[in-house]
Amino acid sequence: MPRFITIGYGDEAGYEQTAKPVRDAAHAADADRARKGDIMGIAGKPVQVRNHDAAGVKAEEGPYLRADLPIAGFALIEAANLDEAIAIAAKTPCAVAQGVVEVWPLTTTPDTP
Repeated sequence: MPRFITIGYGDEAGYEQTAKPVRDAAHAADADRARKGDIMGIAGKPVQVRNHDAAGVKAEEGPYLRADLPIAGFALIEAANLDEAIAIAAKTPCAVAQGVVEVWPLTTTPDTP
């Protein structure tokens, strides 16, 4: 089945202004997806890693990506197609609580089974 990476963006203010029953339903939808095997997590502190020309590793704290809202979490989900992945993402806390969720189709590399 196709896999998709989702990236949820949101902040505490947007979360708090969303009705509790709506938030609770979104958390329940996430819990259901986790029970079905999707991998979900809250974003921690990022580290940028570079090793240009394999000449030495440089690691720097902080995000490379900049957005209006902070990254709140990630998920690796399975869905039949992009439309189904969008429907899944639309039920998540970030999507319903004044944030946004990106859905990225995940293609395999040539050496991946």
